[in-house]
Amino acid sequence: MKELLTYIVQSLVDNPDQVSVTERKTDGEIVFEVDVAEGDKGKVIGRQGRIVKQIRILMRAVAQRKGKKVSVEIVD
Repeated sequence: MKELLTYIVQSLVDNPDQVSVTERKTDGEIVFEVDVAEGDKGKVIGRQGRIVKQIRILMRAVAQRKGKKVSVEIVD
């Protein structure tokens, strides 16, 4: 799942080499923290958060097929 999220985010930004996805587990849930270059945050978040919302929906669907819970956070 981490590889999928990394691929999606790298496809959206201008500086794909500066994309960093870290994974941590808390209370039976996997939290992915996405860090991108300062100028690329808007591209990942989108207008009114539409793009990041769709990324979260996609990742939850993938996780649900594997019987896991996932959340995606954009690092400030």
